[in-house]
Amino acid sequence: MIRHIKKYLMPFPGKWSIDLLSGLTVAMALVPEAIAFSLVAHVDPLVGLYSAFFLCLITALFGGRPGMISGATGAMAVVIVSLVVQYGVEYLFATVVLTGILEILVGVFRLGKLIRILPKSVMIGFVNGLAIVIFLAQLQQFKVHAGADTYWLTGYALYLMIGLILVAMAVTHFLPKFTKRIPAALVAILVVSAIVHLFHIDTRVVSDMMGGSQAAGLPTFAWLHVPWNFTTLKIIVPYAITLCIIALSESLMTLSLIDEMTHTRGRANKECIAQGIANVVSGFFKGMGGCAMLGQSMINTNSGGRGRLSGIVAGVFLFLFIMILWPVIKMIPLAALVGVMMMVVMETFEWATFKFIRKIPKHDALIIVVVTAVTVFTDLAIAVVTGVITAALVFAWQTAKNIYVDKKINADGAKEYKLHGPLFFGSVSKFKELFEMEDDPDEVIIDFMHSRVTDHSAIDAIQFVTERYDALGKNLLLRHLSPECILLLGKASDLVETNASEDPDYHVASNKLG
Repeated sequence: MIRHIKKYLMPFPGKWSIDLLSGLTVAMALVPEAIAFSLVAHVDPLVGLYSAFFLCLITALFGGRPGMISGATGAMAVVIVSLVVQYGVEYLFATVVLTGILEILVGVFRLGKLIRILPKSVMIGFVNGLAIVIFLAQLQQFKVHAGADTYWLTGYALYLMIGLILVAMAVTHFLPKFTKRIPAALVAILVVSAIVHLFHIDTRVVSDMMGGSQAAGLPTFAWLHVPWNFTTLKIIVPYAITLCIIALSESLMTLSLIDEMTHTRGRANKECIAQGIANVVSGFFKGMGGCAMLGQSMINTNSGGRGRLSGIVAGVFLFLFIMILWPVIKMIPLAALVGVMMMVVMETFEWATFKFIRKIPKHDALIIVVVTAVTVFTDLAIAVVTGVITAALVFAWQTAKNIYVDKKINADGAKEYKLHGPLFFGSVSKFKELFEMEDDPDEVIIDFMHSRVTDHSAIDAIQFVTERYDALGKNLLLRHLSPECILLLGKASDLVETNASEDPDYHVASNKLG
């Protein structure tokens, strides 16, 4: 029995102690992040803390990427805030439940694999953009909220905060050079905490983010208190779709990144289902929902956390911090946690970008810059969509340039054009320019054996060429077109020479046959 449990919890044997310590470190880092993102979303801090607990534990147990950490995230918080402000927190809970259902459907229909086709340039832009977002989030810890007023730290308080952050960063950076048995982030938190409390240093701690309040009781199950009608669906469906795209994009990109770091392979569809279940549960327990967290996942991975146990420990300790150990955890200096997260930023950002960006194709460099900027200034969903569309257009442009013809006069005196490359919307202009219509002899043959007609724009281009040759009084013969192409050509199909043994059979993107 114990052997089976160990096999389930630890796909990487021999890492129990590391996973335990790494999970503890992650739990500490989850607390201020969850509270901060709750404040961004204009909800009670406990909403974010309980969300982090449910997301972390459920995805650790059932997700497709052991070692990946989930919780309340800033990417979702910036979308949630407008919903909460306009309609109230109850609509948030309903939206989170619907978001979870959509994520489950994505996993059930095995659409999670689509993340594998994302270009590398989009991935790099995402990582760099998210690193900048994490960095900007840490700057909020340099602000002090005094009633309705907010001001930046200055003077002694500012220098003290920076000094403690540098201590945490130094410990996190240099400790692994001496030993990797203990997670450097955890030691950094303990060292800074010890310095602050031994020397009675007056600096901001975690409880300052909650006004010094104590945590409440157990999270309670509650039905969704919203009117179930078409009006409600009109409100929550657009938000749910947006949150689903953001959550799964961030989760599956983080999954791919950890795959590369650990030289393993996660299960995207299983992760989608686990994320969905976690969000459904979170919504019914009055949580703000969430997804995979790149920063905390990097802390866990860099600390040696590889198995499910690290995420389970993180979830359990987070719950204990909320319920039992709050008097202890609330005394952790914010500087310690900011220092750890700053090192995450340093390790997450692809610094090699500055070296290779001048060497890679200009379109790839453009995609990296665009995705990075859009991630910072809008949100991840828009950044991913922008990156994919840009990459697709660049691919279409590059592919369009690959179409060409081999020309010759055959024994019968007819001129043959042997077309090479795909014929689609991007290449039709060049296709029309390949033919010397006025100078061609009376008999012309276009051979599509080494080409492929992919969409209706290509069919229109073929019809255009046939009409031009017909207007010039020349005979045109088309060879090696698929049956579907012949059907779509209409009147021009009379010019096609068919050969059942040689003609290809493929589909053309057109709604005329639908």
